[in-house]
Parts: sequence; C-alpha cells; structure tokens
Amino acid sequence: MKVAFVEWPEALLPDTPAWTVIARQVAASGAELLVTNELPFGPWIAAGATFDKTMARRSVESHEAGIAALAKLNLPAVLSSRPIWFEEHLLNEAFILSDGQVRPVHQKNYFPEEEGWWEASWFHTVQHGFRAAEVQGLCLGVMLCTDAMFNEHARHYGRQGTSLIAIPRAAGMATENWLTAGKMAAIVSGSYIVSSNRVGTSDQGTIFGGAGFAFGPDGSLLATTDAQRPLLVVEVDPERSRRQRLAYPCYVGQLAGGASHLLHHS
Repeated sequence: MKVAFVEWPEALLPDTPAWTVIARQVAASGAELLVTNELPFGPWIAAGATFDKTMARRSVESHEAGIAALAKLNLPAVLSSRPIWFEEHLLNEAFILSDGQVRPVHQKNYFPEEEGWWEASWFHTVQHGFRAAEVQGLCLGVMLCTDAMFNEHARHYGRQGTSLIAIPRAAGMATENWLTAGKMAAIVSGSYIVSSNRVGTSDQGTIFGGAGFAFGPDGSLLATTDAQRPLLVVEVDPERSRRQRLAYPCYVGQLAGGASHLLHHS
C-alpha cells in the first residue's frame, strides 16, 4: 500500500490557496492512504492555557469543513484526527475516512500540559486503550502525538498484527526525540511507522517543527519531509512486517516472573 505522510501548515483551512496546493500534491502522489498531522484544520487551540468554548466550537467547525475537503480528494482512505464534543470539553479522535464515511478508530490517551500545549485543559478521553483497526485490508494502529512516547503501546499493536502504526503529530522542535520514539516504535512492533506533523507558528507563539517521517519495520529511517518535500510516499509491505515480527526483539515475550520466552506468531 502506498502511504503518504506530510507536514502541513499551522491554521490550515480548506478553500484557501494553501489547500489548493496541498490538494494538487496529494493528487499527484498516487497515495492509497494519506496520514495527516494531528487536528490539521484551523488554529492550534491548545496554545491557550484556558479552555475557550468559542474557540473549541470553531475548531470543531473547521474540522467538519476539513473532512468534507478531504473527502473531495477521492483517495481510497485518509487517516486523520478531529475534535469532537464530550460534555463541556473535547475529545481528540483519530478516524479513517473512506468512501465518504468517517470511522472512529482511536482517542488520544496522553495529554501534555505546558506552555504551548495545554492539552489536558482542552481534551478528555472516554475510550482508553490501543486497538488495531483495518483499512483497505491493512491492519494498522494509531498513536496520536504524545501517545507515541509510551512505547509499550507500539509493542501491543505489534502483538495485534499491525503492519503500520500512524502517528499524527502537532509537535514542536524536538525532532530528534520524535525520531527516536518512531524508531523504537518500529523496532518493538515490527510495523512501519508513518508520522505527519504541523509546521509553522501559532498566533500565541507555539512553534511546530514539521519533519514528518517514516520508518521501516526494522527501525530503518525511510524518509523525512521538509519545506521542499512537504509530502512523501512510502510503500508498506505487510509481508515484510510479518517477517519482522518473527525477529528480535518482537518475538520476545515476558513471563510473570520476569524471565523472557519465545512467542510464536502466525
């Protein structure tokens, strides 16, 4: 499967010149699955430390319009995330868009709370856990940004047979940390890792570092985006991922007493 990953600008909106350029890039890519950055449409609302219901409503509306624009790209599938209401706060929900239908697949579990990323003040979680999903016959998992810093979940996805783990991000300038997290996610899961990120600066001064990336299931870096190449495509081979899950360290299981043993996979 040809999977595209990107770095898209802060405060992106459909029906703008920036979106027109992006739509052309996507159409030319030949991608079968597009992985966007986290909450790709409208301003980054969590730059503010205090939950603002008006801003939250605008973000929800921007993403509703954005999903309609994504559907017009006519790709087999898109994986993205959106804000949805839960009581007086929001959920950050990853979804798959295919055949014009939105299918939720994951909610962000881990939220930072610091300058520029006051996400715990804006978002809640009601569906905890990390469960694999299927898109176009491909088994995949999703970790939304900070989720990827908790590597045990990548390993858990690998045990569910994932060939791909997508990591939509809205991350800052600590690119090496994210590359390390992506590499380790590949190594422990035997999955391809594909991550997209925002780029640019919010009105409140939050700086996003771009650098979407892809790793092979053995942890090898395949490619990273930059200003000259904001969209790249990798070929995900489920058979290569299956073989990697039989190799070290993926096959190693843990006994209750702490000793390791071999686990056999189909």
